[in-house]
Amino acid sequence: MDSARVVFQYFPNLTPLQKTQFEKLGQVFIEWNEKINLISRKDTGHFYERHVLHSLGIAKVLAFKPESSVLDIGTGGGFPGIPLAILFPDVQFTLVDSIQKKIVAVNSIIDQLEIKNAIGIHARANKVKGTYDFIVSRAVTRLSRFVPWTKGKFNKKNNHSLNNGVLYLKGGDLAEELNEAKIKAKIINLFGVFEPEFFETKKVVYIPMV
Repeated sequence: MDSARVVFQYFPNLTPLQKTQFEKLGQVFIEWNEKINLISRKDTGHFYERHVLHSLGIAKVLAFKPESSVLDIGTGGGFPGIPLAILFPDVQFTLVDSIQKKIVAVNSIIDQLEIKNAIGIHARANKVKGTYDFIVSRAVTRLSRFVPWTKGKFNKKNNHSLNNGVLYLKGGDLAEELNEAKIKAKIINLFGVFEPEFFETKKVVYIPMV
């Protein structure tokens, strides 16, 4: 497995606690991944680059302000929610997935890392209660299907440089998908923000509140 140093390289101002949490995340996650298939076993050697750093690409687009709230839809093994919760300890993260065993793993990882600002919930996206400043996700489904899940889930007041909305991690050519979804979006390329070849096609799609 690669090391947390790839995260420290791009986020040099982490506190000692944050560094410890990121370092421990790999160990705890791999232990869970041996019990439950959270990510591909072939991918575990690139855990920090392809999962942790990729999740933190959202933070290169927007720094969440203290006391804001973020919903992670389809979190799977806790991405992007857990890395973002470590990076933004004063922001409340709600991580949702429809597969219960994954949420059991997510909450265990949160507990073992002593992350105080995140919780995993077993639910379908359209059943989630409450409103949030931003919704994040990592390539859960096509945007035409995803965007309707977010309707009515945003706080009305905007407190960030970007209006409340979706920050969606996605790869490849998105023109057809955006056209299908009939949405206006801003696309931010992560290659150049992060150097590894893995990020050549990776993007953050920002969709203002709908």
